[in-house]
Amino acid sequence: MLKSLRAGSTLPIWTTPLHTTALAVFCVFFLLVTLAGFWAVRWRRPEGGIASLEEWGLGGRSFGTWITWFLIGGDLYTAYTVIAVPAALYGAGANGFFAVPYAVIAYPYMMLVLPRLWRVCQRHGYITFADFVQGRYGNRWLAMAMALTGILSLMPYIALQLVGMKVVIGAMGLQGEWPLALAFLVLAAYTYSSGLRAPAVIAIVKDVMLYIMVLTALVVLPLRLGGYANLFASASRVLATHTPPASILLRPSQYLGYSTLAIGSAIALMLYPHTATAVLSARSANTIRRNAAMLPAYSFLLGLIALLGYGALAAGITTKDTSAAVPLLFLKLFPEWFAGFCLAAVAIGALVPAAIMSIAAANLFTRNLYAPFRKQRLNDQQESGMAKVVSLLVKFGALAFVLRLPTTYAIEMQLLGGIWIAQLFPSVVCGVFTRWFRPWALLLGWAAGMASGTAMAASTGLKSSVYVLHLFGQAYPLYAAVPALLLNLAVSAAVTLLLQWTGTGNGVDETDGAVYQS
Repeated sequence: MLKSLRAGSTLPIWTTPLHTTALAVFCVFFLLVTLAGFWAVRWRRPEGGIASLEEWGLGGRSFGTWITWFLIGGDLYTAYTVIAVPAALYGAGANGFFAVPYAVIAYPYMMLVLPRLWRVCQRHGYITFADFVQGRYGNRWLAMAMALTGILSLMPYIALQLVGMKVVIGAMGLQGEWPLALAFLVLAAYTYSSGLRAPAVIAIVKDVMLYIMVLTALVVLPLRLGGYANLFASASRVLATHTPPASILLRPSQYLGYSTLAIGSAIALMLYPHTATAVLSARSANTIRRNAAMLPAYSFLLGLIALLGYGALAAGITTKDTSAAVPLLFLKLFPEWFAGFCLAAVAIGALVPAAIMSIAAANLFTRNLYAPFRKQRLNDQQESGMAKVVSLLVKFGALAFVLRLPTTYAIEMQLLGGIWIAQLFPSVVCGVFTRWFRPWALLLGWAAGMASGTAMAASTGLKSSVYVLHLFGQAYPLYAAVPALLLNLAVSAAVTLLLQWTGTGNGVDETDGAVYQS
């Protein structure tokens, strides 16, 4: 979820002894969710099984309000959220709070856009947003660009879930690569057999555990640290000693970067393929609307999670890797059994989004990158079989990425992923409300946005996604996704006007126009 602030350059080198009690509790809860994942193959199983992509990859579009709420919440609020948002406050102070307003902004946007998208996709059997783009504009190259962008944005996101899990495992004193590899083998096995039903079931367990963890921590921490006034005062004093100095309050020079981070991240959030997968699994458009009204409860939870970063500062947690702040905080201030429970909640928080993300990537590859080049259409069993294999490859690719490459690579690629995914806005979001843009214009606009956004992030050495734009003698620090998207829209509009003037490049809209009016 956190796409712009580096939570730390390396994973910690743990020298702490093995925390046996915490590890035992961790293993009990991990076994519980493993059994739930394998049991999910029988949950709401249709008579024909889950041999189709719609059943395996979208749960048969059968999830009601509460299951969808847990699924979307588990999808958006990940293990790396629990690690990185407090880490951002621990290392950079108030600027890390941008994740809270962007979640608040996202839900009205979700209420407006996603029910309409759901109706179109349900009417035509679309599995991905790239399917929608293909049907809406009749241009397979544009649809493939959307699919490729989605997959590229997802891969580092999956890797960062592993980063969060690796931090948790290391905090308990386990060394080596085998614990992480074993955990992901289990994830791969039950996702392969159960599809989206597995993370839907596990998301319920994960969210209940997270609420218990955070609410308990926010009661106990002030009691142990002399109250909230002392917690904030202590955090403020420690942040002032950082290089560069940070603060619990935003400085005026940070206002524009902070606000554009929130706005740009909100735009991107609902365009991620794993969000699309969770949303399209809902039973009805009204289910999406109810979720848009209920999901702000997660924003409240996110604000509480963020405060753990200040709690770590006040508790005297010292670490060069800010990602370690939350695990070390729980191990220092809580009994080992409860610390094990909390660390299990974080690890399970990695399993749910990693499963959904791998399914989303598999859906995109099967439907929008592989199928268009086949002379014969894949049948249901071939589609689901291909998607299962691709989901395994995605997981093991992310595992190899984390185990063999520096963690900074995953963080930097995730930084780019947020910028890239925002470039789908003209084709997907605008496409839900108007067919004015021409498909080739959208493709050129997408290319301009991708290139400019990547160049802006690269100019910072991939150390930040806030780019200082110099215009008319003034400097404007902006989230790079925002000026890139504005360029995307400008190019799309200019080329559309040119194509309208020449009377070419309109494409064929295969979607039912009546569904946009309902």
